[in-house]
Amino acid sequence: MSDIIGTPRTAAAWIVTGPTSGIGYRTALDLAQHGTVVLVGRNPHRLKEVEAEINARPRGHAVSVTGDFSDLSSVRRAAAEIVTLGLPIAGLLNNAGVSPMGPRHTAQGWDLAFTTNHLGPFAFTEALVPHLPDGANVVFVCSAVEDPKRRTATLAGYRGGRYISAEAGLRGEWLPGGSPRPGMDAYATSKQCNLATVLELARETPRLRFNAVEPGFNPATGLGRDAGPVARFALRYVAAPLVPFVTYWNTPKRAARMITQVLTGSSDATGVYYDEKGRPMLGSDQVRDAAFQARVVRETRALLADIARQPV
Repeated sequence: MSDIIGTPRTAAAWIVTGPTSGIGYRTALDLAQHGTVVLVGRNPHRLKEVEAEINARPRGHAVSVTGDFSDLSSVRRAAAEIVTLGLPIAGLLNNAGVSPMGPRHTAQGWDLAFTTNHLGPFAFTEALVPHLPDGANVVFVCSAVEDPKRRTATLAGYRGGRYISAEAGLRGEWLPGGSPRPGMDAYATSKQCNLATVLELARETPRLRFNAVEPGFNPATGLGRDAGPVARFALRYVAAPLVPFVTYWNTPKRAARMITQVLTGSSDATGVYYDEKGRPMLGSDQVRDAAFQARVVRETRALLADIARQPV
């Protein structure tokens, strides 16, 4: 791991979104060694199962809060519930996400991937920021598929982030020339917006730390749950065993170990993008442009404010 991460901090409370499977689940288990874990997800039954598993450990303590990141009202309610807990929050991991294979929509008719991966975590973070103590670490799980020059991503069919505007993303509209699978453009663009958000908020709010992680390709996670049964079988039973032999591929357990070190480390580093081995890396040319970062955050805030004003 890079020296920039530093040594672990003392016990506190850690928020993990999407903690019932894959990377989020493994990270929640690891963070339980460092204090209370606040589990945030959409399935209350699965949340309670993970909560019970952690609380059964000698040093474990967890609480669960229901929040669906495809539903902005649910996101805001979850943030408000966390605030009432009065816990000393040391870190927030925005891990919840989806990667649909084709166009998918929320109950409101919004693009599912853009809403769940970008708008939901953005609204959740903004609601919690005023209540986070100085030095708290906010980490977003990002993805190198936002970079059109990333060869491993282009070979898989991605063509990088295709951001037009926040409103266009809500409607599921992307710059032309992208992937033949619209779901890939939606996912890559949502992750492009995640990274832009991290880099802009790191400048805006220096009292907190905002960092991003690229966990590598994890074929054993549930991110591809919308794929067909043959593809899911291939990911879990054919691709997953090959992880130790393929560069950039990873396992949820190894990714969680890296993310936990980023979250709990004593380093004051902010605005850092870590690769699957915990080393600083660069995003795409576009996402490193400060003007682009500011535009994504500005347009997202305006869109969320407009949605909040609309009648229920």
